[in-house]
Amino acid sequence: MPTSFALPESIVSGKTSNGTAWSRCGNGPTIVLLHGVGMNKSVWAPEVNLLCESFDVLIYDMWGHGESDLPNRELSLKDYTQQLVNLLKELEIGSAVVAGHSMGALIALDYAINNPDTCLGVCAMNAVFDRTAEQSAAVKKRAADLAAGGVSVNLTETLERWFGQPGTHEYPEAEVLAQELLLDVNPKGYEAAYSVFAVSDKAHAQTLTTLAVPALFFTADGDPNSTPEMSLAMAALAPNGSSKVLTGHRHMMTLTAPEEVSATLATFTQSVTK
Repeated sequence: MPTSFALPESIVSGKTSNGTAWSRCGNGPTIVLLHGVGMNKSVWAPEVNLLCESFDVLIYDMWGHGESDLPNRELSLKDYTQQLVNLLKELEIGSAVVAGHSMGALIALDYAINNPDTCLGVCAMNAVFDRTAEQSAAVKKRAADLAAGGVSVNLTETLERWFGQPGTHEYPEAEVLAQELLLDVNPKGYEAAYSVFAVSDKAHAQTLTTLAVPALFFTADGDPNSTPEMSLAMAALAPNGSSKVLTGHRHMMTLTAPEEVSATLATFTQSVTK
């Protein structure tokens, strides 16, 4: 089946009272999909098209991304988590599986750890955890460069980390989409989120052992910064944790392997909503 990078026509969209833009379609158990830094909810179009046949799929823009507002204050990981809490409350969603990619995975985990009564399960995709000193220095430098020069400073390097060298992979359409989303992002929203992302790899180091809900840590073998070793380490700490590694893909496996990602999410959701 050809990958569709357009959201389905049946999708319904809105904006909450505190400024969160969301879209929703399908029926069944609710799956909430959380995008990463620099993206917006439309990046989930391939998965939405596949999952909405069997599930109620909710996507939204994190603060300062897409059509969501950017609060006029310094943000922390807890602020991004509270955005999700408020969204589910306003939409009167009593329980859901939460699945996040990259920074979205950090938010999803934070939500799952602190809201076990409403979170049915969590899938952390391409999540960072306990970076080495070298990895930590590199991501902090990228955050500083971003603050000084804007999105375009790291654009080529970012796309190479996400997809590989131009012309060496089979996903040019996915790369073009990611580039367009990065160039379209609110620079202040991007900077705010990246600043949080750069220092949040140890946010759950002491609390993953308290994660009460089923958790799947899912990454790609070619992801240089959200490595299989990180997912294995998190799965070992979580009481109900498991891990999966997708072969032959990199950080943006949600765009390059949407069929595999959607099938994994469907199987996981079915297992926790029996």
